[in-house]
Order: sequence, then structure tokens, then C-alpha cells
Amino acid sequence: MKPTLADLEAFTVVSAERSFRRAADLLGVSRSALSHRMRKLEEQLGLRLLHRTTRSVSPTEAGSRLLARITPTLRDLDIALDALADDRGVPNGSLRITASKGAARLLLRHVVPAYTQKYPEVELDLVSDGRFVDIVESGFDAGVRLGEAVPQDMIAARIGNDHRFLAVAAPGYLDRFGRPAVPDDLHRHRCIRQRLPSGTRYRWEFQKHGQEIAVDVPGALTLDDNDLMVEAAVDGLGIAYVSENAASDLLVSGRLVTVLEDWCPSYPGLMLYYPGHRHVPSPLRAFIDLLKEPHVRDALGGGYGR
Repeated sequence: MKPTLADLEAFTVVSAERSFRRAADLLGVSRSALSHRMRKLEEQLGLRLLHRTTRSVSPTEAGSRLLARITPTLRDLDIALDALADDRGVPNGSLRITASKGAARLLLRHVVPAYTQKYPEVELDLVSDGRFVDIVESGFDAGVRLGEAVPQDMIAARIGNDHRFLAVAAPGYLDRFGRPAVPDDLHRHRCIRQRLPSGTRYRWEFQKHGQEIAVDVPGALTLDDNDLMVEAAVDGLGIAYVSENAASDLLVSGRLVTVLEDWCPSYPGLMLYYPGHRHVPSPLRAFIDLLKEPHVRDALGGGYGR
């Protein structure tokens, strides 16, 4: 008895995710059912396809060979099915996008409601994750990240204005401890440090007149979320280095003020990016077209493709 198409697709998802739990979540099945399906597939083929440990799963040599052979075929099948959607004139299927938390929040506010209303047959899977992932290996159609984080081999277009990170503090904190004049002054301050998804601590980056400085700031508090760092700064716990968007309302109200602003340059803003060597599925093309619409472009702060 030959394996089913569903079994082979499930094998590719397990291989990409390196985890039965994550693959089961993506496929909408239980972990035990997926594990049983993979053992049945191995029995049918008479080969061990997966190395299993208590913490991870990975393809064996035979599994890697099978994966290399079936992946192009499955991709061609997706393209053929997507072409049928083009013939119907209505995008359907699924669209998987990975984005930072801030980018996901922006899309939910200004893009997703219009997209889901306009294309009800598309299942949109928007995954917010601080970690940078390989969108091809992880099975995403596209990603949204700040421009400096987008891989060079991707097709990318900006969907918003340039972006800044700012050093901010509560007025009461500055009344007590003074205002830093240059980045090195931060060594004499209480700073709210940031833990990156990789586990390392972020070194605050400043730039002025071509001079670039990265400061490993001192501080008794380390957080891993922009919004939490903003809250801590408002409470007077120290100086935080956060996204301008995360602090904008509090800056307008005066509950936070900027320091070292002339050392905080702008960087390329959010980009939508996707592989250039792949067929662009109709749900993604529809998403891109929506980003180009004037009212969406303006809401995102400058717009797609400018």
C-alpha cells in the first residue's frame, strides 16, 4: 500500500518544524496521531525516516533523500492548485505570515480586517514571534520585519515609514538622576535592559555624525518586551531603549521624555518579504495588492513600495 499525499505532506511539516508538537499544531491533529502516522509511513516504506529524541525530531539520511525528492513535487502541486484558484478569480487556501509583535499588531489594526472581509475563503495564519525564522524552512509564505533584518535573497518592499528606537525616561526619574548628554553617560544611570529572543542581552546602538556606539548598559532590571519596558520607564524604574511607536502616546502626553535623541537615527521601516524563487500564491498576491491600496498605504504610514 502506497503512502497517501496527506502522509507525505505531514512528513515534510514534521521535518521542517523538527517537533511533533509544533507540526501537530500546524496540521490540526494530536501529537500522538501524528507520531502514529509517521511510524505507519516508515512501515509502509520499510525505512526509518526520522530520528526521535525526547526533545527533538530530525530526518534520517533516508528521510532527507525522500524529502529532497518529494518537496519539489509537492510545491508543483501547490502551484497547480493555486492556478485553479486564479482561474476561479477568487483566492482561496491558506496564507501564513510571520511577523514581529509590533508588526502583527499593525497588520491586525489596518490590514487584516479588510483582507478577511474581502477574501473569506483564505485562511490567514499570522504568527507573531520575536525570534527571526527562516520563512522557507518554517513553511511561511511571507514575513514582516524591520528592513535591516530582511535577508538579502528575498523580494522585499517597505510597508511603512522609517523607524526609530528612542531612549526614554519618566520626567521624575530625570529630576532625580539627571539627563545623560552622551551615550557613555548611561553607565552612571539605571537602565532597563532588553533580553533578545536569542537569549543574549541587547547592546543599545547609537549613531551621530558617522560615529557608531554600542553600549552594554547597566541596570538591575531586564525585560524581553517593548511594552513592558515602556511601562517600567513610566514607573520611573530607569531609562528604556524602545520602539518609537511603542512610546509615542506617552511621549505626546509628557509621561515620558526622550534623552540622547540626536544619537537615535532612523532606520528602514517594516518590510514585507517573500522568496523570489517561488511561485507567489494567489492569497499572498491578494495581500500585496491590498497593501498597495491608498487607504491601507496611508494607514501604515507611507505605504507599500515607496
